[in-house]
This record gives sequence, C-alpha cells and structure tokens, in this order.
Amino acid sequence: MRNYLESVDTDWFNQRLVGVLVAVVLAFTVLSIRLLYLQLFEGRELRRLSEINSIRLQDIDAPRGMICDRNGTTVVDNRPAFNVYIILKDAKPIDETVARLGQLLNESPETLMATIQENRKRGGYTPVLLREDIGRDTMAAIEVHKFELPGVQVRVSPRRHYIYDTHAAHLLGYMGEISQEELQGSPFDDCKGGDFIGKFGIEKAYEAHLRGKRGGRQVEVNATGQVVRVLKTVPAQPGQNIFLTIDEELQKRAEALLQDRVGAAVAVEPDTGRILAMASSPAFDPNLFVTGMTRDQWNELVSNPFRPLENKATQAEYPPASTYKIVTALAGLEEKVIDAKTTFYCPGFYKYGNRAYRCWKKSGHGEVDLVKALAESCDVYFYQVGEALGVDRMAKYARAFGLGAATGISLDREGKGLIPTSDWKKKRFGVPWQGGENLSIAIGQGFNLVTPLQMASLAAAVGNGGTRYSPYVIEKIQTADGVVTFQNSPREDGKIKLHAENLALVRQALWQVVNDPKGTAWQSRIQGLHFSGKTGTAQVVSMPKASDGSSGEIDALPKDHAWFVAYAPSENPKIAISVIIEHGEHGSSAAAPVASALIQAYLGDNQP
Repeated sequence: MRNYLESVDTDWFNQRLVGVLVAVVLAFTVLSIRLLYLQLFEGRELRRLSEINSIRLQDIDAPRGMICDRNGTTVVDNRPAFNVYIILKDAKPIDETVARLGQLLNESPETLMATIQENRKRGGYTPVLLREDIGRDTMAAIEVHKFELPGVQVRVSPRRHYIYDTHAAHLLGYMGEISQEELQGSPFDDCKGGDFIGKFGIEKAYEAHLRGKRGGRQVEVNATGQVVRVLKTVPAQPGQNIFLTIDEELQKRAEALLQDRVGAAVAVEPDTGRILAMASSPAFDPNLFVTGMTRDQWNELVSNPFRPLENKATQAEYPPASTYKIVTALAGLEEKVIDAKTTFYCPGFYKYGNRAYRCWKKSGHGEVDLVKALAESCDVYFYQVGEALGVDRMAKYARAFGLGAATGISLDREGKGLIPTSDWKKKRFGVPWQGGENLSIAIGQGFNLVTPLQMASLAAAVGNGGTRYSPYVIEKIQTADGVVTFQNSPREDGKIKLHAENLALVRQALWQVVNDPKGTAWQSRIQGLHFSGKTGTAQVVSMPKASDGSSGEIDALPKDHAWFVAYAPSENPKIAISVIIEHGEHGSSAAAPVASALIQAYLGDNQP
C-alpha cells in the first residue's frame, strides 16, 4: 500500500480532493438556500398545514327537542348512539387498519373499503362514517384496540328514540336523512349531508323548533389522529320541547281498540278544538327510519294494501255515509224544506224516475218524522229531503261545517275531501248535475268525501251549539330551560248560522240514536252516561288489490266501511269522536262500540 501511495501523482490527488470539497459546499449551499426559502416564504403555510395535522375541529350534534303529551309524559326522546368514523389521512396503512376494524365490527373489509371509496373525494381530513349505532360492547372493543386503529374514531351523538314504538306513529311522524334537494333550501341552512330531519308528522311540521343548533370543539390529535386534549368547546344548543294536546291514556286506548283493524279514531275537545287522541291503523315503528331498515322491511311497508304509512285520520277520504244525514237534516230545517212535524212514509224504497232507491231496512220504517228518521237512519226520508234541497243547498251547510276543506291542522298532506256542487260537476265532467244524484248525496254517498278529522270537528260543532274550532295538536313549545316560546289557544273558525230550535231537534234525534231502544247505536249505550251520535255505513265501490296483483285476503272482505260520530255527555259535551273502520260493514256493530269505549275511558269517574 505504501508503495502504491508513493506512486500516486500528488497533483492528481489534490485536484480530485478539491472537486469533492466543492461538490459538498455546493450541496450544503443548495440545502441552505432551500431551507431559507422554506423558512422565509413558505413558513407560514407550512405552519398552518402542521397545525391542521395536529388540531382538528369536531362537530357536536344538538339533542333534538323531546315530545311529550299534555301531562308532560315523554313519548319521544333521544338516546346516545356510538358511530364509527375514519380519517383517511391518519389511517395508515389503510388496508391493515380497515382489516382490523372489520374484525371488531364483524364486517368485511371490502364493504368498509367500498364506503371509504365513495367518500374519498370529501377530503383526507373529513371523517367518513363507517358504521352507526354500534352498541356499547363494540365501542368498548374499539377503544381497547385503539392503538391498532390509526385514524379510527368513535363519536357519540344523540339519536331519536320513539319510546313506545308504534304508539301515535302517524301523529309523531318519523325522520330521515336530508336529501340533496333539501340541503339547497333555506330552512336547512345549518344542516349538512348525513343529518336527519323530520319527514312526516310532528317531526316534520315542527322541524325548526325541534332541531337544535350544532356545537363544536377544537381538539389536538396525535400522529394517529387520536384526540389527546380538547382545546376549546362551543356547546350545542338543544332543540325545543313540544307538548301535545294528546291524552296519553286515551291515545293508547284508541290504538288498542283499533288493533288488527284498518281505520282511524279521532277525539277532540268540543269547546276548544284540542285533539285528545288521533289513532290510525295499521301503524309502523318510527324507530326503523332512524336505525335503518332492510329492503324487505321497506317493501313490506310500501306494498301493504292497508297503507300503514298513511295517517287515515287526516289523509284518508271516505264517503261519510249516514253520518252526513246530520247535515241534510239541518239544511232541510234551515231551508224550511221540512220541520219537526214533516213525515214521509218509508215502504223500504223510494221511486225516483225509473229507479227505486232502497232503504237499508228492506221492510221499511213506515211513517217517519225527522227524529225517528235520524234515530233509525231511514234512507227514504232523507232521499226526499235531498230531492227538495238539491245538491247546492246541501253543499252550503256541509261546507259551513268545514267538510270538503282541509282543517288547517299543522300536519302535512292533510286531505281536503270533496263536497260536490252542480258547478263542480259541470267543470269536472262537462255534464250537468242529475236529479237522482241529490238522493245519493243526501245520505252521504255519491261524490261526497270526508276525513275522520273533519267528521270529529262536525260532531264537536253540533255538540257545542254550532261553533267551529280549528283542531290543533300542539299545546305549547318551550326551551330546554323551560322558557315557553309558544302557547296555543283555541281559535274559532266561525259560528254556523243555525236556529236554536233546529239544532235542538237534531240533537234530540242524535240522543235517541244511542239512548232509544230503536236507535241504531242502542247496543253501544253507556249505563249512567248519556251520549249522542250517528252511525253510518259507507258503500265500498271497489276493493284494493294486493301488491302482487292477486286478490289475497282483501277480496275476502268486500264489506262496507263503518262510521260513527258522537259527542259526550249529550249536554255540555267534553269530548267529540269520529271512528271509521274500513270494511267494518256496519257502523252500529263496528265503529260505535269503539267510540263508546273511548268515551267511557275518557270521562271515567268524571261522569256528570
């Protein structure tokens, strides 16, 4: 080696040594310039990015306002739900993290990755929701294995909870994920994708009151995205609590009486318009809309021929049948077509033109006056009153009672019903009104359509002496701190112009419907409590088909709809009721017993 070094040219060595030193100096110079550039020109931006990596903003969901009955009994509240999120920038290596998380969630990594792929464009620091409402055990398992799951977070948020499942489902409504179209609308300025909002019933109608204001917190996270400390918190503001006018016990009783039937029952306070109960059957479980339902569960709901998602109390429209005779009777008296002494003979049919219009009682009622005609529901009597009145005069009184128009109750999709006139038919079908149609209208058939809520309001107005009140279901709204922000009060929709003696005559007849042995609702009378009412049997023109087009069980029930409207006690009524039982066949046997049971349940020991 020594000989070799001695043999190397010294100048040649020195030249290369200098070259190496120059290269090193140049490299350090470039690095220094780059470092200087980053410090002076990009330092602020790099500092900001660094802070983003360590300091995050997290939303705090606001608890939705609770819903209570008029006595303060909570029927809808919130429960904690544990949701799993992943932040992609922190979740490295992503494949290993997702695989381990899938084991804990009992979910395939492919399914989790599919969710991640759908949300990749939202940004690496935006939490991606992987699984909702995992339960406390799964949450605990994830927390224990936190060190193996970089970027995975479990956050708790309030979730809607309908305490009694199907109870008052149509009134309370349900919630659903906000749509892209809704996000564009001003009422949802403070919402974001993935939020749940009211979609039906009270939940929808009072969304602005029930939805609180979202809060947030600033947190510091470590290299794996786990929160190490909270820097600042802005608490969420809970939504306002709603108190209904509903009497919880009466509501439960109404639902129990409608179980395994198709129909509705509405009870109102006659001298205020407060809704005491509103039941629709069959019902659905609103919790399914929050927790998520299977495709089979959804298909079962929407294809059910008995329409469980429909609030039959406010949305469904039926011919009022013989309950409409209350209107025909008052119209006949007010228009002086009949009086208390007017009688007609009923042989079981009435001949009009070439057609015989039959009475429900084939053998006929014989000679009948108004009180007997109402008490025993004689069709022939009312055929002749209707013939004398004509459709337009009958419509005048029907509309005065609020029939054929939405009541304005604060529930969406309310049905209007239909009260026909001669002009309406001309415009609708282009043909004039026919005299024979007056006969059908007079007994509540033909084009007549009403909702159970409208008929409950009619019964209330007859019971209270002729005043129409707007029905309402909200008693008050107050903040979580108990500050009342809205207090409802009865609102008159008008006084129906009726002579007192005419109304008294009709009320006497309605009393006999229930309390006279020949009355059509005699079997539903209550010992010691007099109430008044009117039965009805609405003809069913056609029957719905099952979802698969087959007739199934439905055609096995080609029966008429059963109606009953009532108020109680007969003097100074405290409750007015309408009941419709689809395919119940007879109002006297199917609907009247339901109303009678509700009256007994509500008045109970408070009977006069």
